[in-house]
Amino acid sequence: MELKVLVENPLEMHYVIVEITDVNDHSPSFPEKEQTFDIAEHTLPGKRFQLHAARDPDAGINSIRTYTLTSNDHFELDIRQSDDDKIPFLVLKKSLDRELKHNYAFVVTAVDGGKPARSGTLNVGIFVLDSNDNRPVFTQESYEITLQENIPLNTVILTMNASDLDEGTNGEIEYSFGKTLKKRVYEAFQLDRKTGEIRVKGTVDFEETDVYKLDVEASDKGTPPLTGECRVIIKVKDVNDNPPEIEITSLSNTVSEDSKPGTVISLLSVTDKDSGLNGKILTDIQTDGPFELKPSYKENIYSVTTKDILDREKVPHYEIIVKATDCGDPSLSSFKTFSIELSDVNDNSPQFSHNPLYFYLLENNVAGTLLFSVSATDMDLNENAVISYHIVKEGTNNDVNAVLNINSENGQIIGMKSFDFESVKTFQFHVVATDSGSPPLSSNVTVNVFILDQNDNAPVILYPVSSNGSAEGQVTDHSLFALDRYTGQIRTLRSFTETDEAEHKLLILVKDNGNVSLSATATFVVFNLRFPLRSTFHISLHFVEVHERICLCYLLSLHM
Repeated sequence: MELKVLVENPLEMHYVIVEITDVNDHSPSFPEKEQTFDIAEHTLPGKRFQLHAARDPDAGINSIRTYTLTSNDHFELDIRQSDDDKIPFLVLKKSLDRELKHNYAFVVTAVDGGKPARSGTLNVGIFVLDSNDNRPVFTQESYEITLQENIPLNTVILTMNASDLDEGTNGEIEYSFGKTLKKRVYEAFQLDRKTGEIRVKGTVDFEETDVYKLDVEASDKGTPPLTGECRVIIKVKDVNDNPPEIEITSLSNTVSEDSKPGTVISLLSVTDKDSGLNGKILTDIQTDGPFELKPSYKENIYSVTTKDILDREKVPHYEIIVKATDCGDPSLSSFKTFSIELSDVNDNSPQFSHNPLYFYLLENNVAGTLLFSVSATDMDLNENAVISYHIVKEGTNNDVNAVLNINSENGQIIGMKSFDFESVKTFQFHVVATDSGSPPLSSNVTVNVFILDQNDNAPVILYPVSSNGSAEGQVTDHSLFALDRYTGQIRTLRSFTETDEAEHKLLILVKDNGNVSLSATATFVVFNLRFPLRSTFHISLHFVEVHERICLCYLLSLHM
């Protein structure tokens, strides 16, 4: 310190230097007792924070010599000399983590150089500000659940749970599905952004998808937001909700009736979208018939084959019903129906309705006209059933062929001449019916023809025959003779006497019984020989008439 001294006599001014020796009688002090800092946890090491500088009235060595800091892992002190002052800085030497420790308390001590040294303290509080440095974390990295298909809509199947160590908006979580999931995931499920509930939104179909893989994201609301992920695997359990499906992969709609047993008619496959027993299939043919189902080398592939001889003429058409039933509980079934037509082969010969055939013809037919027809049927079809007819030539006798002509297409038989009952009463021939198959088949029929008489001949009286010799005696009256109309016998009604006429003439009429009656007459003379005779005698008239037509005899007159 400098002092100015004034001496008045003589007037002189002198400077006197007085040195005052300091005594360390003051302790360092800070302008405030406490100093706080808000430090973001993402602050990089090396960051400096200026502390309040302490003051000490003492001087020289008794003034502030240094600062100290409570021992810790994150901060250290750095003292910067500014003129005569020492300014302390709090330096971050290790990154902070609010999630590990969110505040710190230190004591900064200012120490002077006195002996003994004196000191003052500053309480330093560090509040670690949250940074969005923690992403949400799920309680599990992956979840796996099993659902039955066709689960009711709006069913909650899982609640997601994620946590974020950050605070405030940095720790608020929202849930969402990953952006790259398949469309069917979004169609089947929905996720509540706030609660994390996963609900059934659409149809869950095992046959469409048996496993769903969902990527779920949990995002905080920090800036920028951080996201955590997990995977949800949803396995769908099958229920028996699909009947078997039958597909005909190959089919011969038309099968030849001469196919051998074991001929393959159709190939079919059966499938069931369900799995396990729900998808195991039992298959059989429901309809009766000459068919069976044989399994192929490959599972659920079958062939429909013939198991017996086919006959189109008995059954030309089959409706085959195949049934497929799964082994679910309850089981489901489906049916497939397909038609089989049998194609014809020439395995049937033409057949006549009767054999032999009998026809009756009136004599005197007009030559060149239709007499009768023969007809055969063939159970085959088309060309195999087209029949042609011809009359069999038997040996060298071609009489029938000369008088008959047959239409080969319809079996109509035409007479080439007129038949006469009095010449031919019956004849026989054979007709062959042949189909147009390859090779052709044939059969024959025996035709018996009977000529029917017409009344075209008058009766002819051949001769009288006496049953007991010549007539004798004399006719005395017209009542001597009687004529039997049906037998032609002439009888005496009594014995001849001597008084009877010696000669009797009898006129006899013979008449047939035709529609247009024909007749003949004859005169018979009976002589009375006038010697004793038996009481009666008779004469039989022999006459002929075609076809044994009944003839009637009449005694027209009696002359004596």
